[in-house]
Amino acid sequence: MKDLTGKTAVVVGASRGLGRGVAVAFAESGAQVVAVARNPVALDEVATAHENIRPEVADGADPAAAWTLVDRYRPQFLVLVAGAVPVMHPLHQHTWETFSTNWHSDVKIAFHWLRESLLAPLDAGSRIVVVSSGAAVNGSPASGGYAGAKATQRFIANYAQAEADRAGLGLTITAVLPQLTSAGEVGRQGIRAYAARNDQTEVAFVSQRGPLLTPEAAGATLLDLVTADPATTAPGYVLLGEGLRPLP
Repeated sequence: MKDLTGKTAVVVGASRGLGRGVAVAFAESGAQVVAVARNPVALDEVATAHENIRPEVADGADPAAAWTLVDRYRPQFLVLVAGAVPVMHPLHQHTWETFSTNWHSDVKIAFHWLRESLLAPLDAGSRIVVVSSGAAVNGSPASGGYAGAKATQRFIANYAQAEADRAGLGLTITAVLPQLTSAGEVGRQGIRAYAARNDQTEVAFVSQRGPLLTPEAAGATLLDLVTADPATTAPGYVLLGEGLRPLP
């Protein structure tokens, strides 16, 4: 386990799924973890599990929350995992409001937190991870605008890295695209919808996708990523049950 004693990590979307796994992994490595989410009950459960986790109840898509928490904690590690659960319908059954759900949450989260990280700016050497989705590469015809929103998160991460480099800030910003997993509500809804579209059981659908990505595996893998030499890391990765695979 890497030693992050004396470091601060902010994990946005830390109350459930992969975000919770990341928060726990960083806390167990010695970091002081600021766990951000909207659900106070779930946050308290996470904080109770480890003395290094401090809960902050906030909406990750709120620009005031991004500004306030970046300014207050000045983290060396910032991991953006939060996002909305998409409405699982084929295109013609969506309204514009349901289709655009993730544009008003996931994309806003990436925009506001990366913007504040550049404006602050975070200290040189800080690491930022934007957790997008494998749908950004593969598409997702049963979840409205979800895939496009997740692809835009990857673009925003790349844009932010370019601006950090132009300004000589010394930040490393990485997009990570997890495979579909039952570890979170987004994944569970996706598995249910795509299994039905393929006339499969959920168990059969999941079994053909390789090793399951768990919150614990995600936490350990992202911990390895943010402690690796920035010169050896790629701008983006797919996150699988067996680890990271660089994006082309």
